[in-house]
Amino acid sequence: MVAAGVYANLALVNHSPSEFVVDFIQLMPGVQQAKVRSRIILAPLHAKRVLSALQQNITNYEQQFGEIKEVEPFVLGGNNVQA
Repeated sequence: MVAAGVYANLALVNHSPSEFVVDFIQLMPGVQQAKVRSRIILAPLHAKRVLSALQQNITNYEQQFGEIKEVEPFVLGGNNVQA
């Protein structure tokens, strides 16, 4: 059985010496408050494996559909948090 998916259009990543925390967030136009839809906590080794898997999948995607164009990050709140 496959778990239901959750839509997120922003991810924030933080870390400590022992873990990485990824918050998947949904921002809605015209709504001030963003919602954390899911929080994933990873051991450093697993975070590195996720990074590798994402890099490979982005390479495959761009070979099939063309380059993903990046946009300038925007600042969230007053803590210099970029998205």
